[in-house]
Amino acid sequence: MRLLLRWLLSAAALLVVTYLYSGVQVSSFTSALIAAAVIGLLNMVVRPVLVVLTLPVTIVTFGLFLFVINALMFWAASGLLGGFVVKGFVAALIGSLIYSLLRLIIEAALGGFTKR
Repeated sequence: MRLLLRWLLSAAALLVVTYLYSGVQVSSFTSALIAAAVIGLLNMVVRPVLVVLTLPVTIVTFGLFLFVINALMFWAASGLLGGFVVKGFVAALIGSLIYSLLRLIIEAALGGFTKR
């Protein structure tokens, strides 16, 4: 149940990103659901490999390169889907930052919600 709620709230967060920033567009809530699932799968499968491969760069930049990796995952998801559009790398970077902040808020809220 918690996973389903997390998925729905992640899709809603994508819709909020499209409302706040014009560089990211989602055509419908169904597209947002699919995009949230694809972003989650990319973050689960591809992101760890990229983090390991770019570890020296990440260390040199004091972890700031992880923002680039997050943007690449966000941008890759838009490349795989039709209803989710990100207009370039800078848009992916800004969109992924907003999305990450919203996901942080969602996780904090769900942590408090499920412990009651």
